[in-house]
Amino acid sequence: MIDIPVMRWGKPYESLEKAEVIHFETGEPIASVSQANGGLLARDMKKSDRARQLLREFSIDDLIERAARAADLFENETLPLGNGTQSADEFVTHQSASTGLPEAMCRSNMKKNSFVLRNMGQILDCLTRGLPREILSRGYGVESRDVTVSYQAQASVLGAVLPSNSPGVHTLWLPVIPLQFGLVLKPGSSEPWTAYRVASAFEQVGIPSEAIGLYPGGHDVGATLLTSCRRSMVFGSEKTVNQYAGDPRVQVHGPGFSKIFLGEDCVDRWEEFIDLMVESVYINGGRSCINCSTIFAPRHTVEIAQALAERLGPIEPLPTTDPEAGLAAFTTPGVGAAVWNMVEEDLQAAGVTDCTAEYGERLVDRERYSYLRPVVAHAENPDCAIVSKEFMFPFATVANCPQSEMIKKAGPTLVGTAITEDPDWMDQLTAATNIDRLNIGPIATNRLNWLQPHEGNLIDFLFRSRAYQVALQDTPLS
Repeated sequence: MIDIPVMRWGKPYESLEKAEVIHFETGEPIASVSQANGGLLARDMKKSDRARQLLREFSIDDLIERAARAADLFENETLPLGNGTQSADEFVTHQSASTGLPEAMCRSNMKKNSFVLRNMGQILDCLTRGLPREILSRGYGVESRDVTVSYQAQASVLGAVLPSNSPGVHTLWLPVIPLQFGLVLKPGSSEPWTAYRVASAFEQVGIPSEAIGLYPGGHDVGATLLTSCRRSMVFGSEKTVNQYAGDPRVQVHGPGFSKIFLGEDCVDRWEEFIDLMVESVYINGGRSCINCSTIFAPRHTVEIAQALAERLGPIEPLPTTDPEAGLAAFTTPGVGAAVWNMVEEDLQAAGVTDCTAEYGERLVDRERYSYLRPVVAHAENPDCAIVSKEFMFPFATVANCPQSEMIKKAGPTLVGTAITEDPDWMDQLTAATNIDRLNIGPIATNRLNWLQPHEGNLIDFLFRSRAYQVALQDTPLS
């Protein structure tokens, strides 16, 4: 069994309190993880400024090049982990066994993370809108218009309270080290693997291990991290989102409520877009904030829902080693049943039809874990409560809604795919402030462009643009 320590700015620390990461099917331990507490993290945060000081000894270009080399190590090589090592294949096996995600999904998410590391230069150029990198490193400089500009770092480190459900979200914090900020991470209780493997890959390419802290632990660690870091990320439920709403220090990543809008001009061709809808709902086991949870259409909604149910309804859970496996397990006993009870209550409401009911029971319950098979519901109008719901499995509601009401009824939407060629409606969608990422045309909600920001620009979060003038003639600005 692997013993994984707390990493206190690169120094391993074995605590008396440990938590086991177990195989979701057998209950056998995979790893023993030392547990930090809030007090330990609070003490260590007093040394956080050193992380940025160490990284500023490297140029951003140098760190970008090292990140690219780390990508190959992360994706392909055997790396140190705790008291042993972990190969790339073992990483996939361990992650699948502890999270319930099929191995094919784990490998796919692994490739997403390595893609971001490998293409960091291009990604940062897009996030900074082509700003010369030395301006971020030094804090000021001359841009293309021969104007002195200043971007002031708002923290020494970025903290992140990481989830266990979807390893693909790690792409959001990967650019932090190349931007010369340290990292303070609280790994997910059942998914410590990605954070430790990235840190190990960075160390192997010469990035100072003292720039990264890894603090697995309980809720007190997460709370301390969010209050101690001047900039941090948290991943969680709608309750978590509401708790930190309006706090400029915390970037919150919660449910996506992503949607597909079928316009008046295209809805009569809805059959052409069924594959897109299936992918948007089903990919990654329905566990991502970019999975579609609602499809709005002005007509043909019954036919659309039935067609989706015909494709998704028969899907069964498969062993995690099966390359065709598309459903992820709920690894905590009782959670799948609790989620199904919530879904079932919504399905029984007036105006709602469960279109997947004819394809068998949705809840597949086992002693230690459970699965929820895909659910497709039809709602007669957009005011049905189920229209605004999102769950952690392939779930979608097809709602009958006039085009003129879709934007208003959509509510907060992380990804909105609008299938239309109507220029007037495109303008309305572009102006809609409740839609974050907007796709115009037949683009699946999960088809992200990594060269664009996701739920806020990391540069805008970590830096503050300010006025900066120098009167001294001898002061070099470039």
